[in-house]
Amino acid sequence: MADNKRRIRFKSIALLEAVIILILIVLLVWAAFIRGRNEAVPANAGSQKAEVRRRAVIEKEETFYQLDGKKILMNDSTYGEVFVPVYEDVPASTIDLDELTMRNGYAYYKENGEVTSTTGVDVSEFQGEIDWEQVKQAGIDFAFIRVGYRTYGDGIVTYDSAFQHNIEGALDAGIKVGAYFYSQATTADEAVEEADAVIDALADYKITYPVVYDWEIVHDAARTDNVSVEALADCCVAFCERVKDSGYTPMIYQNTGTAMRKLDLPRIKDYDFWLAEYADKPSFYYDFKIWQYSNTGRVPGIKGDVDLNICFRPYNGKVKETTTKTD
Repeated sequence: MADNKRRIRFKSIALLEAVIILILIVLLVWAAFIRGRNEAVPANAGSQKAEVRRRAVIEKEETFYQLDGKKILMNDSTYGEVFVPVYEDVPASTIDLDELTMRNGYAYYKENGEVTSTTGVDVSEFQGEIDWEQVKQAGIDFAFIRVGYRTYGDGIVTYDSAFQHNIEGALDAGIKVGAYFYSQATTADEAVEEADAVIDALADYKITYPVVYDWEIVHDAARTDNVSVEALADCCVAFCERVKDSGYTPMIYQNTGTAMRKLDLPRIKDYDFWLAEYADKPSFYYDFKIWQYSNTGRVPGIKGDVDLNICFRPYNGKVKETTTKTD
């Protein structure tokens, strides 16, 4: 009899424990659901149209070099000429370098005898007061405006003091506009924070050209000096996916050396690329849509040096809809 009572008591305790575990599981699932809803970030708080910006799913993917011995030759300050094998799954550039010409300080690209490229500048507060009407008359088709930057010491997201003047001046002059952010992000979350700052700043403007992620190595006790290859790729993907979700064309800016040695090119191959290489002809093997060929260009309406760019594929397609317009 005593054994029967113990068995009944044990069964009762086991049943009670099972009920408690079931209740805890239900509560945990409900809490996760509520937390997920609370963490969603609205795209444009002032917009009448409700939007939600998602976070990119960061995926690591296998990639492979060419097996046919194809290689890229580069110069290194220590070893002289060095080589890396070619990625088989990253598109190569199709630009015919023989069709690149320089005239009056600007680069042009021809296809079938016709100029198909456009000419642009990228500017920030460092260019000072710009006369955008003169810039337009000088033959500039597009301008990338710096929205802001993250400080490389303490990591504070800061808007460019000339952003509003520059973007409104360029648009009023009939120059097509893109935008860029100078990043010092070290994590995907920081890259998302930077993308959100850009998206908020651009909400009221007509953006035709890409929104660009400009991550650079400073080598001056910067917070990004020791960022890993994987972390940098995560930042690129997180920023670009956030931008794409908001209706803009994402793009990554980088110089040849950093692109070849630091960027995980297979992971960013789906985004347009803006190459910085100051030379008579670009040497970058892989595909790029814009080439920044000079940082000492001269353009009427801009005092001092300015970056000059050639765009091989003009961006005249879909533009993000805006709720307000500039005067």
